[in-house]
Amino acid sequence: MLKSRRSLLAVLAVVLLATPGCGGGSPDGALSSAGSSGTGHHDELPQQFKDSGVIRFAGDSHPPYRVVSPDGRTVTGLDRDLQEALGKVLGVRTETTIVPGLPAALSGMLSGRYDAFNGPVKDTAEREKQFDAIVWMVTRTAYLVPKSGGQGIGSSDDLCGKRVAAIQGSIIQDQVVRLTDWCVKAGKPAVEFIGLADTNGTILAAKSGRADAAGMTESAAIDALQTAKDDFTYVKQTDEQGAGVDKLALLVPKASGLGPVVHKAFQEIFANGQYAEIMSRYGLDDVKVDQPELNTAAGR
Repeated sequence: MLKSRRSLLAVLAVVLLATPGCGGGSPDGALSSAGSSGTGHHDELPQQFKDSGVIRFAGDSHPPYRVVSPDGRTVTGLDRDLQEALGKVLGVRTETTIVPGLPAALSGMLSGRYDAFNGPVKDTAEREKQFDAIVWMVTRTAYLVPKSGGQGIGSSDDLCGKRVAAIQGSIIQDQVVRLTDWCVKAGKPAVEFIGLADTNGTILAAKSGRADAAGMTESAAIDALQTAKDDFTYVKQTDEQGAGVDKLALLVPKASGLGPVVHKAFQEIFANGQYAEIMSRYGLDDVKVDQPELNTAAGR
């Protein structure tokens, strides 16, 4: 009887040790989402992620992707929903730590503090030298404009000579440079760029009068109008002004070996319909892609 009891305890111990996410909570400042047993993709994870059972995301305040509550820790939004779907496929937990902006996310990943950042950020050849980029959506650039204030911004042409707030180091900063080039060639004054840490800061700058408009992705502008339609409208940058359609990606450091596995996890949530469901939930059907892509910028 004693031998049988010891055998049973041994089996139970093995089961507990094999359960993803058992033992150990989230570090301070991080929001955790539970994983599950996942699929065969768990076996393809680099050993460090099998051992830890968690993928650590950096994230800034960027509605509708990440909406940070007043406590500074609770995060909701599209990114969290995607993380939960990917975590279930991979059989790991995910955690999000809020950082002040894109530069902090990039440097934090390269230092090993974070494993991923789902900006989403523009996929560029320069970034692909250090990061694997999984493209999962596209975007156009929009500028949120206060309805009051008398700045007379009825189209993106009217932004010439105006103050535009946007996230420092973001895709929108690149777009403002292109818009400024167009303005100067058209004989108009340049756009004055105001670099800030996150989307909320850019909206506040426009609302307070510090800026005449807030630059962001069109999806972020649509989300902002859902709660402030009486206060703002938005204009879109045109192809002639250098906007075009940009591919946006989730980034992971190349050195981690995580990128190709996350790409496969994205392929699975595309195939099972979760991706389309999540995008529709946030009104982003117009910026969906047919399939996720891995490291496309270097070849363009």
